[in-house]
This record gives sequence, C-alpha cells and structure tokens, in this order.
Amino acid sequence: MGLLEDLADTLSADVFQAMKATGDDRLYERVARSIGALSPSMEEAFLTSIRLRLAEQRGRQFLIQELTRMQSENS
Repeated sequence: MGLLEDLADTLSADVFQAMKATGDDRLYERVARSIGALSPSMEEAFLTSIRLRLAEQRGRQFLIQELTRMQSENS
C-alpha cells in the first residue's frame, strides 16, 4: 500500500477500537469530516477502510449467530 492507504488504514484501526471501547458507533463519521476538510483523498481512503472493518464485524457476528442457531437446532 501507499502512504495514503497506510495512514488511512492505521487511523481506521484506531477509530474502530475507540468505537468499540466507547460504544460511539458514529465516531468514524466525525473523524471522516475532520479529515475531509484537509484531504478528500484521505477521507475516502479512511471511509473505505473503516467500512471494510465494519462489514467484517457484521459478517462475523452473523456467522456466529447462524452457527449458534444451527447447533441449537441439531441438539
């Protein structure tokens, strides 16, 4: 990855952890607006990275729920 993607990905990892720690599920939107004021390219890279993290989290939660449901049906 280039510098832009590296910086955006590192920031998104930090914001993702802060969101989990604080329960503020919209923190990333405020961070993105702050970034966008100086660098629209960085804002877009950050949003892509955080959305990937959020999508992975949602997919993992769904998988766990489905596996739990299937196990309970088979018991």
